[in-house]
Amino acid sequence: MPSPKKGKSPSRARSRSKSKSSRVTRSRSRSVGRKTKPEKEVKEVKSQQSVVRQSRRRSASKSPSRTIKETVVTKTVVTTSQDQAGSTPMRSSARIASLIEKEREASSRLLEQMKSEMLTNIKTPPREISEGDDDKKAKKVSYEFMGPIGAFAMLFLLPATLYYINLACRKGKCSVFEVPKLPSKLVTAFFEVEATGIFFAWVAFQAFLAVLPIGKVVEGQTLKSGGRLKYRCNGFFSLVVSLAVLLAAVYMKCPVTKILDKFYKLMTAATLFSFTLSICLYIKSRFVSEKKLAPGGNTGNVIYDLFIGRELNPRVGPLDLKFFCELRPGLIGWVILCWLMVIKAYQTTGTFPPNLVLVTAFQTLYVADALWFEEAILTTMDIIHDGFGFMLSFGDLAWVPFLYCLQPRFLLETSFTLPWYCLAPIALLNLAGYAVFRLANSQKNNFRKNPKDPSLAGLEAIPTQTGKKLLVGGWWGICRKPNYLGDLMMAFSWSLTTGFGHLFPYFYPLYFLILLIHRERRDNEQCKKKYGASWDRYCERVKYRIFPYIY
Repeated sequence: MPSPKKGKSPSRARSRSKSKSSRVTRSRSRSVGRKTKPEKEVKEVKSQQSVVRQSRRRSASKSPSRTIKETVVTKTVVTTSQDQAGSTPMRSSARIASLIEKEREASSRLLEQMKSEMLTNIKTPPREISEGDDDKKAKKVSYEFMGPIGAFAMLFLLPATLYYINLACRKGKCSVFEVPKLPSKLVTAFFEVEATGIFFAWVAFQAFLAVLPIGKVVEGQTLKSGGRLKYRCNGFFSLVVSLAVLLAAVYMKCPVTKILDKFYKLMTAATLFSFTLSICLYIKSRFVSEKKLAPGGNTGNVIYDLFIGRELNPRVGPLDLKFFCELRPGLIGWVILCWLMVIKAYQTTGTFPPNLVLVTAFQTLYVADALWFEEAILTTMDIIHDGFGFMLSFGDLAWVPFLYCLQPRFLLETSFTLPWYCLAPIALLNLAGYAVFRLANSQKNNFRKNPKDPSLAGLEAIPTQTGKKLLVGGWWGICRKPNYLGDLMMAFSWSLTTGFGHLFPYFYPLYFLILLIHRERRDNEQCKKKYGASWDRYCERVKYRIFPYIY
């Protein structure tokens, strides 16, 4: 039943009926001509009122259908008796006739109200209100990365790890157990205005290429507001232009390898820029609407939201900052640093070390693939779910370019080489990993764009309540993340080019393994909330997460 607070409550209706009844009795007792027939009519009126009251009391405990029937019967009885009273006007006083008419109108209104309430209850069944309803309405805060404490720790641990690994793996030494010695002059060793200017010039150059009207414009996923953002996809064009500029500089005999001499200073500039950018983005997010905030970065804790990222898709004019930083300055800068190491090795030795060239070619292929299929990143967790804060800005601008080049840097510093018969199987492993990575991603992207694509004929899919389907055939029937499997195969092949004498060059595949397992777990939780029972059926069909028959 609806809440008693809404509309006219039955209790109030009863109180009005009682007051009218008492007035009838008092006025009737003061009537001049007391006759037997009018007293009988008054009793009939009281009887009619009693019937109406009883029917209203019983309506709270009876089913709608039964109450409607009884109400109709009551209305019939009241109308008949009142018609009888009104059929003898010569024997009734004018006041009695008026009161009978008012009672008839009140009964009619009451019946209509009861019918309306019962029909409302049929459409919207009553819900029991518990004491915890207010708590359920309150916003639930869900933390990742060990919450605010973990986020605060990683603000310092991530930059410290980046510096420690690069300092420990230096010329002639690359040991985990030997703590690197810090330079006596920290400021001059790790910071320089010229290096900072070079870094900002690089970011500005990539931003200029990103906004050029070259390349197709694609739409992203549907936002909470219902709209879809547009993205200019010309990342591969930016990579080609950047490599062409590097080649032209080498041809013109510019001292491009001096950039490697400023390696740590450039790394400091990237780190400081990441901190500054994340703070500015957090301040900016305080002035945007609720619909533009990220699901996980809007907890109310300043440190945690600063780390995760509060705004989902921050933009400056036509430039989407998260989309830009994910693929442009960091990834292309990583490739440029690797080829600078190849150029420096040639300037030093007069030859191109085969394993250095091979691992640089592997990583260039990896970045070129990401930029050629740039629009595929629009369906990833980073773009759809995560806000743009310190986690992504530092990872994109500092961690990726200055840590992912660790294998080429190790080979440059140590001049380590491998014979061709060792490099050949490493190359095959990398190509196999790339094939798994690319074929799995292409199959997924084609299925998302057009599930009826002829290339997907015969592949089984599980329908969900959202209207989308979960692919359980092809590569995605082997394990839940076959693209992660290919990614790890490539990462391991890169480190194999450095041999087995040192552990630090294997930091990337080990770290990447932990990262992808964590990402798979996060994605699993998101999909479970989104698809419910359909996701459970999918997990029953595809039991292995990344490694078939292992994990």
